[in-house]
Amino acid sequence: MLNFAGTASVIVAGFVFATDGQAAEYPMRPIRFVVPQPPGGGTDVVARMLAPRLSESLKQQVIVDNRSGAAGIVGTELAAKAPPDGYTMLLAYTGSFTINPHLYRNLPYRPLEDFACVSLAAASPLMLAVHPSLGVASVPELIAAAKARGTPLAYGTPGGGSLHHLAMEWIRTSAGIQMVHVPYKGSLSFNAVMAGEVSAAFVSVLSSLTQVRSGRVKAIGVTSRERLDVLPDVPTIAESGIRGFAAENWFGVAVPRGTSDSIVLRLSGLIARHVHTPELKERFANTGARAVGSTPQEFEQIVRSESRRWGEVVAKAGIVVE
Repeated sequence: MLNFAGTASVIVAGFVFATDGQAAEYPMRPIRFVVPQPPGGGTDVVARMLAPRLSESLKQQVIVDNRSGAAGIVGTELAAKAPPDGYTMLLAYTGSFTINPHLYRNLPYRPLEDFACVSLAAASPLMLAVHPSLGVASVPELIAAAKARGTPLAYGTPGGGSLHHLAMEWIRTSAGIQMVHVPYKGSLSFNAVMAGEVSAAFVSVLSSLTQVRSGRVKAIGVTSRERLDVLPDVPTIAESGIRGFAAENWFGVAVPRGTSDSIVLRLSGLIARHVHTPELKERFANTGARAVGSTPQEFEQIVRSESRRWGEVVAKAGIVVE
């Protein structure tokens, strides 16, 4: 789990104020906030929570610009090629920065070479849900059921190469079991596990709580390093026997590499301050996420460590995206 307790106050105290002429005059016009996903998803929601607060602090409009397509590649490439002047920000997330580089041979951007990390904003774990007819109540029981069956268990995801896909492949390869991947479009993978079309799926905690409590699906694990307050009786995947397992969707802000350090630090301080206000912390919690906030250096460290992790999972599972 990403944990930077106390970071926000340090950033706000030290870096909100400009340290050179460029930052002192910044911004002098509206700022484009590129979101490489369509409206309505978690990535978009985080950007739209941040944009009005940054607009108020910076005294300029921060305009959310949704540029979806190709697993986040379209919007991320657009931001990578923008001038490094502080007037283009990118809502970076787990898939675009730490998974895509291991799946696409000719990726038209390089996360840490083309971007400067600004601040993490929020992180959201997934929940492993199974259909009640499978008759399992834990990850070890799921593994045992998969080993006992004559045919592989089917699991659903929002698409090949998604965090949901890689998380299940991590379990499959670690446990040495056979499973069949069935990709769906977006949240339809959750509908599929509720209907019994597939036996299991990693799903959003928020969108699945009602169905878990009604018994339509069974929650057998969460992908965070610690148990969740909303599901205190559901163990983490790591404590269920998959050593070192942790998989969260994180969301952060990046800018084109070459942007003034003082602008980066000013934006970082503002973001960390805003995400830790009671209002935004509550709003994140209501969407199944939690506020993070970080320094640019901490954000870059997370990108590097997560990239290594997902690169290993992709290689071990032999995942190829057509």
